Amino acid sequence: MGSLKIGLALWSLGPTRNETEFKTALETARGIGIQGVQLWCVDYSPSEPCILDPDRCVGSERRRIKEIVESYGLNITGFCAQLTGPMDPGMPWPGSALGDPRDLENRIEKTMRALELASDMGSAIVTTHPGEIPSDRSSKKYANMLNSCKKLARYAEQVGAVFCIETGQERAEILRRLLEDVGSEGLKVNYDPANMLKYGVVEGVRILAPWIVHTHAKDYNPVTRRATVGEGLVPWDEYISTLKSVNYSGWFAIEDETGIDVVESIKRGKAFLEKY
Repeated sequence: MGSLKIGLALWSLGPTRNETEFKTALETARGIGIQGVQLWCVDYSPSEPCILDPDRCVGSERRRIKEIVESYGLNITGFCAQLTGPMDPGMPWPGSALGDPRDLENRIEKTMRALELASDMGSAIVTTHPGEIPSDRSSKKYANMLNSCKKLARYAEQVGAVFCIETGQERAEILRRLLEDVGSEGLKVNYDPANMLKYGVVEGVRILAPWIVHTHAKDYNPVTRRATVGEGLVPWDEYISTLKSVNYSGWFAIEDETGIDVVESIKRGKAFLEKY
């Protein structure tokens, strides 16, 4: 048995729209032998609710949900508040969550409420993909991203939480520059090695080391298209040794959003990580 804190991005098992789905997912995680879970905490869409949305999970409900998680012998590793900007006609993906100016204040305020929820529930990490960070610091999109992150970082500091940008939509150097421009202890990084394959997994850790407070354990196999940890292109030996060398001691939350035999994938990934 290794020394890593192995968790699970609980949404890998499907949405948690109600308490029955939530408990079923927790039961599955416990059965696999996972130590902790990262929880999705915003509605999946206007028509698909999430039990932990901060506008729904309020007051004493937050304590009750935490107690449910703990009743399965699980810790909460953090939360994910993934929001997106408006969808433009003809585009295959929605706009940037924190760089698109349309309805931006509502997304910032929603994320602030997610930070409050995380703080209230005692695991004050909130991760998200904010949209690709532009390399051009003079662009309007970069200014929007910078101002949004400053607001969220300041608020995170106020409520005793951290807002984490997930890696992978830009090079590590560009993300680091934004982190330095914000200059707040309220802004950190959720490192995903599979997302960084195109930029350099190990090099990214070295560049972003001071900010990494949470990680996703995910792989990518270009032949099978699967995300099973240890069965793809991520150089796990060097990656984990580099994380240890920069004194990372946080969670490795297994994430598999492929929908392909996910429970078995999580089991194999957990067994692989236990070597370390």
